[in-house]
Amino acid sequence: MFEKVLVANRGEIAVRVIQACQKLGVKTVAVYSDADREALHVQMADEAYHIGPPPVAQSYLNVERIIQVALESGAQALHPGYGLLAENASFARRCREKGLIFIGPRPEAMEAMGFKVKARRIMQEAGVPIVPGNVDGIQDLEEAKEVAREIGYPVMVKASAGGGGIGMQISRDEKELEQAFKMCEARAKAYFGDPSLYLEKYIEEPRHIEIQVLADNDGHTIHLNERECSVQRRHQKVIEEAPSTFVDPELRQKMGAAAVRAARAIGYNNAGTVEFLVDPQRNFYFLEMNTRIQVEHPVTEMTTGVDLVEWQLRIAAGEPLTLKQEDIGINGHAIECRIYAEDPDKNFMPSPGKITRWQVPQLEGFRADVGVYEGYTVSPYYDPLLAKFIAWGPTRDGAIELMLRALGTTVVEGIKTSIPFHIKALQSKLFREGRTTTNFIDQLKKEE
Repeated sequence: MFEKVLVANRGEIAVRVIQACQKLGVKTVAVYSDADREALHVQMADEAYHIGPPPVAQSYLNVERIIQVALESGAQALHPGYGLLAENASFARRCREKGLIFIGPRPEAMEAMGFKVKARRIMQEAGVPIVPGNVDGIQDLEEAKEVAREIGYPVMVKASAGGGGIGMQISRDEKELEQAFKMCEARAKAYFGDPSLYLEKYIEEPRHIEIQVLADNDGHTIHLNERECSVQRRHQKVIEEAPSTFVDPELRQKMGAAAVRAARAIGYNNAGTVEFLVDPQRNFYFLEMNTRIQVEHPVTEMTTGVDLVEWQLRIAAGEPLTLKQEDIGINGHAIECRIYAEDPDKNFMPSPGKITRWQVPQLEGFRADVGVYEGYTVSPYYDPLLAKFIAWGPTRDGAIELMLRALGTTVVEGIKTSIPFHIKALQSKLFREGRTTTNFIDQLKKEE
């Protein structure tokens, strides 16, 4: 095992990685921007180094500065968390060049999945179902119209190098396609430096269901069941659960086998997630592969008893994956709510500012992965995720009741949070009945 690991991230995921390192007796190095001098991850780490001003381009995305800190501090490895540099193949390759171990997959695997059109082609060749659409980038609007006519409207226009819901738009006819193509092309160029687009058939009323995989450096690969991640706003998840209310044992086996096939097709190692869209008839289609730990990994940990971040560290250190597929069961039900500094009454507008009171309950079966504290000032520079609340119960109803109890007794003052939305969502008939498609939030508004 490593003696020292640099955590190249911030917020609750940096705290989570530091905790996993502490469990294994590994010393940790934090990095921070001017805005994060007083951050929780900085206080928890054994050492902390300043890396630049608040903008991420000058701090948390400053590859050379982060690598310099890793070398100066004597760290043997870097854990990227999620977001920021987590799926940056050139960063992983730079770590390798400098003799540092990147705690994640090989850069070649990241590159294979990072470009969405290439990923679709690889999955098609591996026998993993993909959403009908083109497997080559579209060069111009006329070609887009031709593809749309072939697969039939509605279609989803997507950025080839995209992610996080950026550069995506639904088109239900040719007029909408013209507008969407221009907008997505501009956003793709601005956010990813690559204006290329592709088209997929838009699946009506889908569920967003993903499969967690683990693979060691020798190719031993398993899956750890599914997570239901359909409750989203602006294509970003806000509530996740495991297992899915929609997935039966047969579908679970098929999706799990497809996810393992997908990972093996690119020589994947470490923790990763294969995301699928599932239609009302239980047909599933490859969406993308996240080549990192996911925000929602705790619901898998709570229902399988497997510490995913610990296994990330062990695999990166060269240990074989001792878990076998038959070792992975499903124990009870877990639900995660992402607690954001956002005002749900104002279309989830960010709500930065000083947290004057922060009180989270301690309840049996309840876990809080937290990146803030009372007196902490939430910066406008970064993603407004404050914490993740995870509730486990022997049944789904039990998990819901525990989560509602936790949300109802949490006290946050000084800023707005998404807690009122979560309470409303979990109390709704739609959620109680497990009818959580990607249109859940729109349907919830109609139910009010």
